[in-house]
Amino acid sequence: MKKINGIMMQYFEWYMECNQDLWNQVAKEAENLSKLGITSLWLPPAYKGIGGKDEVGYGVYDVYDLGEFDQKGTIKTKYGSKDEYINCITALKQNGIESYADIVLNHKMGADMLQTIPATKVDWGNHNQLIENQEVVRVATKYTFPGRKHKYSDFEWNWTHFDGIDYDENSKQNAIFKFKDKNWDEAVDEEFGNYDYLMGADIDFTNKEVVEECTKWGKWYLETTKVDGFRLDAIKHIPAFFYKDWIQNLRDETGRELFTVGEYWSGDITKLHRYITETEGKISLFDVPLHYNFEAASKDENYDLSKILESTLVKENPSMAVTFVDNHDTQPGQSLQSFVERWFKPAAYSIILLRNEGYPCVFYGDFYGIPHDNIEPLEELKTIMQLRKEKTYGVQHDYFDNPNYIGWTCEGENTHMKSGLAVVISNRFDGEKRMYIGSQHVGEKFIDALGNCEDEIIIDEEGYGNFKVKGKSVSIWVKY
Repeated sequence: MKKINGIMMQYFEWYMECNQDLWNQVAKEAENLSKLGITSLWLPPAYKGIGGKDEVGYGVYDVYDLGEFDQKGTIKTKYGSKDEYINCITALKQNGIESYADIVLNHKMGADMLQTIPATKVDWGNHNQLIENQEVVRVATKYTFPGRKHKYSDFEWNWTHFDGIDYDENSKQNAIFKFKDKNWDEAVDEEFGNYDYLMGADIDFTNKEVVEECTKWGKWYLETTKVDGFRLDAIKHIPAFFYKDWIQNLRDETGRELFTVGEYWSGDITKLHRYITETEGKISLFDVPLHYNFEAASKDENYDLSKILESTLVKENPSMAVTFVDNHDTQPGQSLQSFVERWFKPAAYSIILLRNEGYPCVFYGDFYGIPHDNIEPLEELKTIMQLRKEKTYGVQHDYFDNPNYIGWTCEGENTHMKSGLAVVISNRFDGEKRMYIGSQHVGEKFIDALGNCEDEIIIDEEGYGNFKVKGKSVSIWVKY
């Protein structure tokens, strides 16, 4: 499922200014990213959206237009052209890096024509509750893609392929309108009664034509781009059975692993477990509960660090967990803003990068910074990534036994020179932890790779060291 000590990187942030040239930038950076230990890149949505050259990627218009057709005022997407995208994926492969495509199939936006149909308004707080009688609405549901002229697919979308929408051109009203004879999809999150509807024209996954077209498109996308896997957007709004069948169909068709991770945005671990069961373990999930634990720990010095892995996917089902600290939705100004405080980020990244469990994902905004919000790059991050590549081998010993100081060690392996490390995290005061790192290290000197502690630590005759940490920081002890 994941390469040993591999690292995924989310290679975009919401406000990045890439001047329709991101794919070329990725190709140029591929060799350097590989040297850092990155084994896969989660690339942003590559198809044309309602925002044209400024579309981050989630306002989906035409999934067949990868920056090839003059639509929405531009040929290239925000990130570049179709050819540049394919070249970028090739450059990544040549440097041993897999590419994961961001797939957004929940909704469409920017229709080419309006349609007049009966619909019923539902309550924003409870999508199952009808609040007015049926009325005639004029809505953006007809997609003919005139700029593409039926190349790759002659499928045209109309209102029967959707369940509902959030704007009526007749009344100029923003409300959720459920279309005549339609029901919200089942097997979705139960927030708001039924969380099928999220935004735009909501796709009806009980419609046979829709399922056939989405499957056909998935095969086309794989053949065209040669991506290695997927990041699935907004899966709690889509019936679990759809993606279970969709990804299995593509795996059977291609005979490839196609690593796939889904975004089920919930801090409730039971919902993540349920989705994994419903999809028969075919789709890994981002560990949202762990992210929220990081945020809480960063904003409350009384947080009990010994509980930081409690009720998380990486603790309860580590083989299905993609761990992360922040992403494009949690960064400042976004709908799910829950940005981890700067002082705690090195500790959070140590937890996802320097332990055996989970598949860690590094955020572009942490690595390169977020100029839009004057957020500087996290200078410790590159060091922590290098340490994952070089040091995190062998048996792991955990010391999550104190509310203010936690730590762990990896003993290392003979096949990796100078491997092994010890990590100590504090959220209050200076301290130290006596931890076992292995009898093979007796008499060896260890130093703090981050330079937060200047001491040298010598491993005693029993294979233990008294590993120190400064207040509200992390120290990573490695062989000198």
